[in-house]
Amino acid sequence: MNIKKNAGCFCGIAAICLLFASFSASAQEIPVPEYKIGPGDLIDINVFGVEQLNTTVRVSESGKVTLHLLGEVEIGGLSKPDLEKKLTLLLTKYLQEPQVTVFIKEYTSKVVYVQGAVAKPAAYPLVGSQSLRQILSRAGGFSPQAGHEIIVIRELPDGGGSSLTISIDDLMIKGDPKVNIPLEAGDVVNVPVDQEIVIYVLGQVRSPGAQTFKKSSRPTLLKAVTKAGGFSDRAAKGDIRIKRKDADGKDMEIRVNAKDILKGKKPDMFLQAEDIIYVGETIF
Repeated sequence: MNIKKNAGCFCGIAAICLLFASFSASAQEIPVPEYKIGPGDLIDINVFGVEQLNTTVRVSESGKVTLHLLGEVEIGGLSKPDLEKKLTLLLTKYLQEPQVTVFIKEYTSKVVYVQGAVAKPAAYPLVGSQSLRQILSRAGGFSPQAGHEIIVIRELPDGGGSSLTISIDDLMIKGDPKVNIPLEAGDVVNVPVDQEIVIYVLGQVRSPGAQTFKKSSRPTLLKAVTKAGGFSDRAAKGDIRIKRKDADGKDMEIRVNAKDILKGKKPDMFLQAEDIIYVGETIF
């Protein structure tokens, strides 16, 4: 698991361990308990046959609502079935065999926010213990623009924040149980969009032109040449020029001997967005 820090949020591995101490190392799926109603949730309450008692109310910060006949009722921390039972019991003082139905219209108190390159970015109610993989599944999985990482952002009680960076391969392909972490209310699950970059391959290649790569794929010289159809028969592989902008925006040129790379004598060269590769023509 690849863990990174946000500047100023916490110091060292010890702080990270304390922060995520509640995270389970197990990937076992457990039954999902009922959602517990909390402050800010919007609740529909319907009493069969007594239309004047039907209402839509928002739970106060203290976990209470004000209802007809009953006045102020504490409902924070109750599940939907528990609230139906409580209201039914309270209304038996006024009605004969009341039938109460509760519907949670808006989950506000306990949600996880999923954003970025997923099929359905949204705020999802945190019902019981939900793992990272479960939340991503509810969000419809990854979109084609997804990169290779997931960033889980969490607010700390002191008002600070922290982030945990997880490899998608570790979570979805390798199935590493250590990264399928349980989430907490207020967590933000961000799947960054993988930026597309363009590299130009010109000269003695079979299909010269602009080549598009995902930035996370870390394109190299040989990858770019291969995508351009490979070297032509007249390519001067020993003297390839790469033009790019330096940090100050000035033009620079890099000369590369691709023969050494092909023979394994030197590592392949990583490229940057907007690099221009020119493969010259051999005179022999």
